[in-house]
Amino acid sequence: MDTRTIHQSICLTVGHSIKEIALYINADLKQRAAVRFNASDWVASPMPGVERRMLDRVGEEVARATSIVRFAPGSAFSAHAHDGGEEYIVLDGTFQDEDGDFPTGCYVRNPPTTSHTPAATDGATILVKLHQFDPEDRTSVRLDTNQATWDQPAIGVERLLLHEDPREQVVMESWAPGTRRHLDATGGLEVFLLSGELSDGTDSIEAWDWLRLPPGSVFEAEAGPDGARLWFKSGHLSHVADGPA
Repeated sequence: MDTRTIHQSICLTVGHSIKEIALYINADLKQRAAVRFNASDWVASPMPGVERRMLDRVGEEVARATSIVRFAPGSAFSAHAHDGGEEYIVLDGTFQDEDGDFPTGCYVRNPPTTSHTPAATDGATILVKLHQFDPEDRTSVRLDTNQATWDQPAIGVERLLLHEDPREQVVMESWAPGTRRHLDATGGLEVFLLSGELSDGTDSIEAWDWLRLPPGSVFEAEAGPDGARLWFKSGHLSHVADGPA
């Protein structure tokens, strides 16, 4: 299932110095890409106690990127601005910044021009997407999905709309065991499985696995015997220029 393509390492040691160079992971948006959590590795970030598993990436340390990021208890990132925006969902623990505490299940969008100093006093793991917003987007979202009201669009399905604009839609869904569902992938689709298991006929996707389908794809999947809870984003890949293949 792991179809990652890494074209270059993120750092190049020259003598006693470290020079950043571009890193391309799943950079060809015309290709299906998948990363199995249990088959990937944690990579150290520039900040002590902060590690990440890179799902896709185009650029150097400041890059268009999708990652799972793990903060050890007491770790923090230095203050920084989000020129290209940031969205994340807290997978485990409690994430913090100047706007407050965000426990497991919180979804946050920090649009371009915003800044913060993220930390995790007791530790946290997040799924985060960086530098992928419309430059004119100024919509902030702070949503605790555990406290929100979900709707039921179909038998065996609960659904929570996290964000929607003309470019994209971001949603969480919970599927009962054995539920089959079709998701719109015409404008591209990213699926991150929060818990459970599902299969789309090509891959069996388990907790914290990530799948990306290019524009023009079809996605039909069935939940496993314990059901499935997933985060997905659709439509957005039609608006993104391809990185190096």
